[in-house]
Amino acid sequence: MAADDDGLFALPTPDEPPPPEPGPEPGRADAPLAARMRPRTLAEVVGQAHLLRPGAPLRRLAEGGEAASVLLYGPPGTGKTTLARLLATVSTRHFVALSALSSGVKELRDVMNDARRRRDRQTVLFIDEVHRFSKTQQDALLGAVEDRLVLLVAATTENPSFSVVSPLLSRLLVLQLRSLTEDEVRELLRRAVKDERGLDGAVSLSPEAEDALVRLSAGDARSALTALEASADGVTDTGGTEIDVPAVERAVAETTVRYDRQGDQHHDVVSAFIKSIRGSDPDAALHYLARMLVAGEDPRFIARRLVVHASEDVGLADPTALQAAVAAAQTVQLIGMPEARLALAQATVHLAMAPKSNTVIVGIDEAMSDVRAGAVGAIPAHLRKGRYAGAKELGNAIGYRYPHRTPEGVLEQQYPPDDLVGKDYYRPTRHGGERVLHERLTKLRRAVRGEDG
Repeated sequence: MAADDDGLFALPTPDEPPPPEPGPEPGRADAPLAARMRPRTLAEVVGQAHLLRPGAPLRRLAEGGEAASVLLYGPPGTGKTTLARLLATVSTRHFVALSALSSGVKELRDVMNDARRRRDRQTVLFIDEVHRFSKTQQDALLGAVEDRLVLLVAATTENPSFSVVSPLLSRLLVLQLRSLTEDEVRELLRRAVKDERGLDGAVSLSPEAEDALVRLSAGDARSALTALEASADGVTDTGGTEIDVPAVERAVAETTVRYDRQGDQHHDVVSAFIKSIRGSDPDAALHYLARMLVAGEDPRFIARRLVVHASEDVGLADPTALQAAVAAAQTVQLIGMPEARLALAQATVHLAMAPKSNTVIVGIDEAMSDVRAGAVGAIPAHLRKGRYAGAKELGNAIGYRYPHRTPEGVLEQQYPPDDLVGKDYYRPTRHGGERVLHERLTKLRRAVRGEDG
């Protein structure tokens, strides 16, 4: 199995030479630029200052001091694997690395057995992409972490609340790595251009091209260095010595949208999409819609979220919002992408600009809560079905008044159970269409309940 730049299949330990890894070694001239520029010491690490300041848990672990088991959580290209590699070189503990892509319970048990034999020297176990472990595999770590048989350093790009089992998560100190800032990415690019391990000054980088690479990287160090290398190759192949914007554009057709339909970005982007609609910001909503579409999100999922949102956050303040959302969902089914993006965008803008009301969801949730709490009561006898033998003897339907026999179509009559008389579940706002409904409902309740005006 080929190793990627963010995966660890074998790391050096203080007392053992590193076994050969598939693919080029980081120090070799033919290794990818991102691998060649991997920091060799903590001092070379760019970014994550909040985790590496003196006394921070990760720095204490790297320097061989006491530390708890940790979970490194953050986007790709932020240094999780780099920091783990540094633990292998500066820590005095025994260091073992596994990848969840290629390891299972057997490999974990082998590590634990070896750790027991090394009681005089604590084992640091690094597990890359721990979110790919099954529940059973994660559970296999619990005892060793609890007893500090090993100090676990796990890494994941996924939100641990969704991807790591609760018993294991409760035993780990979660350290969140942040995407690199623009200045930090610039520092990496400039270092790579000049450093002998990198491009060694063979090409220069124009300020405009540097801006483009920073923008395309979106805070991902590996992405920035990979794009820089591709741009440099294109320039040197044609005998050039400067990387300009056209060179970057030729090398990088389109920035990769960081979005995993099963992962953290999925939840965050969808959340931001809905909250932007709820907050009446159509521009932000279209941005998040675009991110989902460009990343390949299922348009049917987006359409379903719009349909739910139409009733949850717009409701009867704009009765046409649900119609627009349903129409968009039907369009997705009928014609598919890419044309369906227009209907999704139309519905998104409609919902974002619509007056907002959450009275529908508040009303039904309150009613369901009361029912679950036992507020069901007996159905008034005059409302029960009366067209069957013996119904009259039970008192069913006796006294029911037919509203259509009055000129107004509304009359005084009890409809809820006795315990819920006067209970208001639907409380319309004065936003949009609900302004009219508020006035009408006030009159209806007075008429139906016999209340004085």
